[in-house]
Amino acid sequence: MNLGAPGHYFGKMRGITRGSPPRVNGAEILWSWVGAFLGIAAVACIHRWFLADTDLRLLIGSLGASAVLVYGAARSPLAQPRNLIGGHVLSALVGVTCWQWLGFVPWLAAAAAVATAIALMHLSRTLHPPGGATALIAVIGSDQVHAMGYLFVVVPALIGPLVLLLVALIVNNIPSDRRYPEFWF
Repeated sequence: MNLGAPGHYFGKMRGITRGSPPRVNGAEILWSWVGAFLGIAAVACIHRWFLADTDLRLLIGSLGASAVLVYGAARSPLAQPRNLIGGHVLSALVGVTCWQWLGFVPWLAAAAAVATAIALMHLSRTLHPPGGATALIAVIGSDQVHAMGYLFVVVPALIGPLVLLLVALIVNNIPSDRRYPEFWF
């Protein structure tokens, strides 16, 4: 059975290019590593210095995914400041609202939060995939996260990405062959 035969389900699909993603050079890998290390370290240190004695959380999982985009794929439209900040903030608003209105049915709140966040990010041209995780965190987070209410939109969903952005503006512009951002708005 030839799986690559024309017309076969696994054959050539329209609009899909076969092959592996292109390799990046060692310098690109190094600058991505430096940016991600410094960005996440900055968020974690700010949390430790200013928020360690509070119930607030600055470091959330979706910021790790943002670091991949902002430092590892800095030219992607999904990694630009508008998307980074707008995607997290809008998604946090949606997530908190869905928890408050639908939290009595957690599966419904989770599904509505992620789906609505995606739709609103599309409509506002702020699509940032980690935003979906931020919306979900607002729903499935701990009692401490839920007790924050709309403060979750500021800490971590606004301040965390702002810190990543500040580090990206420095690190991504040190090498002459990298430029960040590609656009602001």
